[in-house]
Amino acid sequence: MVQYHQTCNSSNNLLSHHGSFGQEEPTSLQTQPSLRSIPSLTSELQLQQHQFPTAHHQCIATLTGQSSYTSSLFLAGKFLLTGSSDKEIRLWRRNDLKPLNQKLTGNVVTAGQGAVKSLVVSADKLFSAHQDHKIRVWKIDSDKAEKKKLTHLATLPKLSDRVLNCLNPKNHVQVRRHKKCIWVQHVDTVSALALSTDESHLYSVSWDRTLKIWRTTDFKCLESVANAHDDAINAVALSTHGHVYTGSADKKIKVWRKGLGQKKHSLVATLERHKSGVNALALSADGSVLYSGACDRSVLVWEKDDGSWMLAVGALKGHTKSILCLAVVSNLVCSGSADKTVRIWTGVERSYSCLAVLEGHTGPVKCLTMAKDHSNTSDAASSFLLYSSSLDCDTKIWQILTVYSV
Repeated sequence: MVQYHQTCNSSNNLLSHHGSFGQEEPTSLQTQPSLRSIPSLTSELQLQQHQFPTAHHQCIATLTGQSSYTSSLFLAGKFLLTGSSDKEIRLWRRNDLKPLNQKLTGNVVTAGQGAVKSLVVSADKLFSAHQDHKIRVWKIDSDKAEKKKLTHLATLPKLSDRVLNCLNPKNHVQVRRHKKCIWVQHVDTVSALALSTDESHLYSVSWDRTLKIWRTTDFKCLESVANAHDDAINAVALSTHGHVYTGSADKKIKVWRKGLGQKKHSLVATLERHKSGVNALALSADGSVLYSGACDRSVLVWEKDDGSWMLAVGALKGHTKSILCLAVVSNLVCSGSADKTVRIWTGVERSYSCLAVLEGHTGPVKCLTMAKDHSNTSDAASSFLLYSSSLDCDTKIWQILTVYSV
């Protein structure tokens, strides 16, 4: 039974998001040296030139007692959705962080083989990415008691699409030396999902090195970018301007875009400054700043130059092991690491300050999500709720207060 605690204790190998083509399980990696060729954005001289807020944080709840670790998190209004390494998807009511009913029936579904790698919600539909190479679509149903349940709608690619594509030999692509499959299928773990701004398209990336684009109305696969990277793709992020960013174990971040009048996405830039596999990507709200986390222990900050190209302007350094996840809300950047900590950063004019180091997990921090805390507002402070899940099988809920001195 999952227990609810009001307090948590503070404290400080790696199971990363890195995978290789044709591999069923994540690979254990050694943390790589921190980047020395990238300037730190947290130097004492830079910090003295700007006024940064002070941050107060506390762990306000811990969900414990789960038999497996949470591998994906997503906030949808009043509800928190969690996907686990043992195939389960759960819905939690955020106001009391208790299961939707005490027996855990109706709010838990189990599907596929292996971990639930990513979750995204569009209106009343939930899309889930799985280690069994599939994407599943669920309808989120509500009743008058504000309870929700998940009903399976489809598994992507749909059976009709698979049958139609199988009939035409031109739709078969080489995936290994002696194996072919139809182009609409992922053939390895689907590692991450992202929705377009208007939620009309779903983007999926996989350890099979492909980027695929799906229409959310009829779940049809519209496009597949084969060999998008030289190794497993671990992360995807979409900007409001139509740029698609993919991060890979090949140490590269690639930028894709579909030009005006074009039917297919094309590669417009390759960002190469990391010294090891890229595990996580996150964008600022306006899409002008990209954050990337890798096994080199650094969070790189990329900003657009005058020509709209992304340039690495510096690194956020402080973690002692690989960066596994990132989240951006308002002016805060959160990074979760294999060093078992979460760091909260904020930046002003290419200078960043680490506002807080959240300690308490006893395993690598696998995933993060964050939102403004509208129930706790004031003119003097901003309040946020951060959800972090670790390989220790706990999910912690933190309250972060940022205050500017008068």
